[in-house]
Amino acid sequence: MIQLVVFLGNYGREYEKTRHNAAWQFADSLPFGELLDWQSKFKGIYADAGIQSLAETLCNKGVIASKDGSPIRIPENAPAKIFFLKPETYMNNSGQSIIELASFFKIKPEEILIVHDELELPIGTVSLKWSGGLGGHNGLRSAKSVLNTADFWRLRFGISKPSGRDIADYVLSPFTADEQIILSQVFPQAAQLLAKILFSTDPARLIPEWGKKKLLA
Repeated sequence: MIQLVVFLGNYGREYEKTRHNAAWQFADSLPFGELLDWQSKFKGIYADAGIQSLAETLCNKGVIASKDGSPIRIPENAPAKIFFLKPETYMNNSGQSIIELASFFKIKPEEILIVHDELELPIGTVSLKWSGGLGGHNGLRSAKSVLNTADFWRLRFGISKPSGRDIADYVLSPFTADEQIILSQVFPQAAQLLAKILFSTDPARLIPEWGKKKLLA
């Protein structure tokens, strides 16, 4: 099961609304944000949430429930708490932060979910992916280099690939007003997916539905 959720992005006010920081924007919108007491450590800021408190909060807010409407069942092998991390090493060195926290708490690569922006997916699309290529994403490349494997989970937010524009300039530029509206509508549905992932003993079961789901466009 997932024990660590990493939100990739760049540290600094000038990057807050940029496409490369879609994951940080998502982190700031989480429906269980009141449970997260962010602290500076591990070359970033991190927080943790007890699995029981997380389940209760998500159920109380109607984010997730079992099929019969009763409170969600916590799997027997669920971790006691789940960690959340925003690396502050800047995107290209995200792995430095990830490996510090993962090593300290003895978290395996397959227990890590990395949330990031994805050029190859259109805006309004959310995708759950296991392992595979990195799509030229420097944050993922850094994670792979320190974990010595690409076998970790990814939750991807489409930001659309520009035509005839420098990629570096594009990902570091702000979302348009229309794109920002789309994101604000996508995030609640993505939070439901994240909740399902965190309480799933096998996130791969979610891929048929969420492998590449276009929510809005």
